Amino acid sequence: MGAEGVAGDRLGELLRELGPPVLGILVRRGADFAAAEDCVQEALLEASRRWPTDVPAEPRGWLVTVAWRRFLDVRRAESARRGREDRAALEPDPGPVEQADDTLLLLSRCCHEALSPASAVALALRAVGGLTTAQVAAAYMVPEATMAQRISRAKRTLAGRRLDRPGDVRAVLRVLYVMFSAGHAGEVDLAREAIRLTRQLEAATDDPEVAGLLALMLLTDARRAARWTAGGELVALADQDRGRWDTAQVAEGVRILQGALARDRLGEYQAQAAIQALHDDAATADETDWVQILGWYDELVALADSPVVRLNRAVAVGHADGALAGQRALADVDDGVPGADAVAAYLHELAGDREEAARRYAQAAEAATTVPERDHLVKQAARLRAGVRRDGRPEPGGETEGRHT
Repeated sequence: MGAEGVAGDRLGELLRELGPPVLGILVRRGADFAAAEDCVQEALLEASRRWPTDVPAEPRGWLVTVAWRRFLDVRRAESARRGREDRAALEPDPGPVEQADDTLLLLSRCCHEALSPASAVALALRAVGGLTTAQVAAAYMVPEATMAQRISRAKRTLAGRRLDRPGDVRAVLRVLYVMFSAGHAGEVDLAREAIRLTRQLEAATDDPEVAGLLALMLLTDARRAARWTAGGELVALADQDRGRWDTAQVAEGVRILQGALARDRLGEYQAQAAIQALHDDAATADETDWVQILGWYDELVALADSPVVRLNRAVAVGHADGALAGQRALADVDDGVPGADAVAAYLHELAGDREEAARRYAQAAEAATTVPERDHLVKQAARLRAGVRRDGRPEPGGETEGRHT
């Protein structure tokens, strides 16, 4: 780039892109996570002052050099009380900056087993995502001071824990999955950030489960444009305008999934992605291949059984084998599990029991954790009490009808 400098907006993008890999290099060299992040931030601040008029030929190498020297200065200051420290023992050999991809290492550091999932996600967004503390706070809709304390506690938890090799990929995938599931709120789109980070991780490893998670995210996120009305109301999958789905993203997700499945090492994220691929493949809700979906849920139960998996499996049973069979499958799930009332309501409606369905929708609305979810469930209860079907047409007669598919 040389001495021509760089405009403000582009400079901000460049610094955000360079921060995480520079942090990864310092961590791999043995720097403590919290100290390394502080030193990288100081190097980025110095770059923001100098680079508008003079960008170095190798920006990343410049940042690594400045951050590492700062780290050495801090180390020398801390060790002065214990005696002199041999700088040569710490100073790396001269030469080009390492080109290794440190994404997996840095994500592993952020996703340490000592951290809670919430703290791990916040730290990953801050350190690997390159977001400011204010942006992370906005994503979680909490005060910046609260998020700063959460991130500081996470860094204190990691203090003194060296990580000189990639850690458990499964822990990283769990955190990325939580990040994606957090949805789209605030200034920062957590789902898009999760996809971006998972792409980086997928490029750094040949684990089919990483590819499976990326496929799952893409296949789910492809429906985002149809998931909400213009007024911000939640739209159920069966009611979405499928013409608004991102077909290019669906095709990419399917291609990645097929590549993962071809390795014959099935995992839970690949199974979940296969279910979403079947939903995306249906031209209409009535054309959904529920028999295949149920088969994949059976695989998922064997791989990663949980109340949430069994809730969703009950819906698949209801469509594949009839509403009453779905209700029997739901009996295996504790009533206190979040979402159980909503699934029960759906299956009662599928069976034609409108009164019980309306009651369960209203009950589910009381336990909803978000306003859009609550409003959606209240709307379903009101619709049933008014005798209106999902397609907007009035229910025939007053008798109970079975609606098996």
